[in-house]
Amino acid sequence: MQNLNNVVYRDLESSQALTSIIDKKLKKLARLSDDINSSRVVLESPHQHKHKGKIYRAQIELAVKGSAIALHKDSDSIHIAVRDVFKAAERKLKETSSKLHSKQRH
Repeated sequence: MQNLNNVVYRDLESSQALTSIIDKKLKKLARLSDDINSSRVVLESPHQHKHKGKIYRAQIELAVKGSAIALHKDSDSIHIAVRDVFKAAERKLKETSSKLHSKQRH
């Protein structure tokens, strides 16, 4: 994967520690698949949510050879939302990579 990582904070203070965690998780995804062209992570706190309290959303968009992967997770903690969205992205990336490689074999 080329170094086209983009982390965007919306309605949140940017955090160097959180950005560092996201970079490590993106590097892990890059080790799983060489087909990732670019990535974008959006961290936000949506307004007027139906639940009481603060809700955070973590979104990830991966440009993968032949397709795009876009996922989001909501939680009351931004760290949990980031963890969950990266777990989901890892599962989806493995699934997409295995489909892509099985098509190339046939």
